[in-house]
Amino acid sequence: MTMSDAATDQFEPRSQVLRTLIERGYVNQATSLAGMDTAFRAGVVPAYVGFDATADSLHVGHLMPIMTLRRLQQAGHKPIVLIGGGTTRIGDPSFRADARPMLTDEQIAANIAGIRKVFERLLHFGDGPADAILVNNADWLDRVGWIDMLRDVGRHFSISRMLSFDSVKSRLEKQENLTFLEFNYMILQALDFLELSRRADCRLQMGGADQWGNIINGVELIRRMDGKQAFGMTAPLLTTASGAKMGKTAAGAVWLNADRLSPYDYWQFWRNTEDADVVRFLKLFTDLPMAEIEQLAGATGSELNALKQRLADEATALVHGAGAARRAEATARQAFGQHGAAEGLPTLELSHVEHGREIALVDLMVRARLTASKGEARRAISGCGVKLNGNVVQDVDLVVSPRALPIRISFGRRRHVVVK
Repeated sequence: MTMSDAATDQFEPRSQVLRTLIERGYVNQATSLAGMDTAFRAGVVPAYVGFDATADSLHVGHLMPIMTLRRLQQAGHKPIVLIGGGTTRIGDPSFRADARPMLTDEQIAANIAGIRKVFERLLHFGDGPADAILVNNADWLDRVGWIDMLRDVGRHFSISRMLSFDSVKSRLEKQENLTFLEFNYMILQALDFLELSRRADCRLQMGGADQWGNIINGVELIRRMDGKQAFGMTAPLLTTASGAKMGKTAAGAVWLNADRLSPYDYWQFWRNTEDADVVRFLKLFTDLPMAEIEQLAGATGSELNALKQRLADEATALVHGAGAARRAEATARQAFGQHGAAEGLPTLELSHVEHGREIALVDLMVRARLTASKGEARRAISGCGVKLNGNVVQDVDLVVSPRALPIRISFGRRRHVVVK
């Protein structure tokens, strides 16, 4: 089996779904584009993506593989969402400098309850041939016997080959610690693919570009143990046009759950997309038809600003619903055009004790996640980038009296928080 970069510019797919995946920008590498194309044309292809439960919400960085599952379902294929209730206990070492912290069973269960919410927005679950299903790999990994796994699965893995994968090699070359526990992660992920192949006739595993080595292991394990052909595909790891990692801001991760990040802030994230990224993100993160997106590709000036708002509306509606998108847009218009605190803005509620004393503005900016540090807040104030109730703040040592509450703090044109 030859594993190579997907030469998408030289391949002409006959299946509509693969054509869609390629033209919208979801394909980075694939084990066999021709084989996948044939499988898609032959009937329903069950395909899975795995998500470890390391937090109680997914973030924008997870949207690429979720949207890939959405595209497959829109074309009549079956999405399988695998929650790593078992693998979360170990931690994926892929391109990490250190081990992930160990979580308790209770923490993992709470995280699973949180992250499953977003899938219900983006995928349709049920019992039909193309309905999505959600599985937890703890259902089988918790019952795997160590000796049985070594004998039945471990013998198919070459240590020298495992050491050659970039996700492992990068840690070793930098002389960073890689525990034996983490080293087993790729075996368990391969076992997941084998189990889903047997349980649900899963034919395809997808993931981010950092999962390429893990995915290949699963494809080969299925071939070696069951003699069946399976496929792997990765999506590109997204960076913005300026080179920043997608989904990371000064205030932290762009979470998909409303209790971690308000729909307004989520809308603003997309509204602030760099000019060069707008069309690309419309293809990846909205359901707008390709023909319409191509017509909008030459937008400039005010038309480009309107297109950014369209991106924010469509992307927010997918994750939080059309009503939340409309409210976020209305709040933005109100916040940009009027003084005072606009209804619907994110809020920071101070405790009863804090209402009895003055608080430094820079502390409030960090608490409200407008900036990542007090140093960044001071630089923003020094650069006249911060407003209090619509007025530019020039004193980096400004303190806020509780008698002045509620107040609206603005950082730049599009980030606002009401403190009360």
